[in-house]
Amino acid sequence: MILIGLTGGIGAGKSTVSTMLARRGAVIIDGDVIVRELQRPGTAVLAKIIERFGGQVITESGELNRGALAVIVFPDPIALADLNRIVHPPLAVEITRRVDIESHTDHIVVLDLPLLSENPRQDLSGVVVVDVEPLVARDRLIKFRGMSESDVDARMSRQVSRKTRNQIADFIINNSSSLEHLQNEVDRAWNWIVTLPQSPKSNDREVMP
Repeated sequence: MILIGLTGGIGAGKSTVSTMLARRGAVIIDGDVIVRELQRPGTAVLAKIIERFGGQVITESGELNRGALAVIVFPDPIALADLNRIVHPPLAVEITRRVDIESHTDHIVVLDLPLLSENPRQDLSGVVVVDVEPLVARDRLIKFRGMSESDVDARMSRQVSRKTRNQIADFIINNSSSLEHLQNEVDRAWNWIVTLPQSPKSNDREVMP
C-alpha cells in the first residue's frame, strides 16, 4: 500500500482532484464522507451534537442541518472546538479501520482530509496539497456553491494559512486555472505517486489521527 495524504483549503477543488485520482485507480478514504456517515440519524455523534447545539441544527426529518450548524460554529472558535471534540475521535477510529483494511494490499490509498495540516499523520508515503489563489477559491465558492461572502470569509478565516498548508506538501497541485490544466496537474501527481515506496504495514507504523 502507498498511503497518500490529500488536502487543500475550502474551494481549492480537493474533491475534484480526489475523483480524478480515483479514476486513475486510487482507493479514496474521504474524511468528509465519513463524517457525514457518523452524523446520520441515530448515531452517537449526532446525539452529542444535538446535546451541545440544540434542536435548531436538526431538520424536520431528523437529519443534521449542516448549514444551520455552520452558521453557529464557524464564527465562534469555542463552538467549533466543541464540534471538533465530538467528531474527531470517532473519525480517527474509522479512518484507521479503513486504512488497516488496505494495509496489506498493493493499492494506492488516498486519505482525503481537509484538516491534514492541523492534524498531521506520520504514516504517509507523501502529502499532496491542492493549491489555489485565495480570491479564485472565494469566487468559486460564491458562484458554484451559492455561499454568501460573509460565510466564505468566516470559513476561510478559521483555516490555516496557504503558506502553512503548502509547507507540509511533498507535491503541490495548482488548481487556479482551467479543468484541462488540472487534469495535467493530476497526471503529474499520479506519475510521482506511483514511484513512492510503500507505507509500513499496520502493525509496524505509527498511526496519527
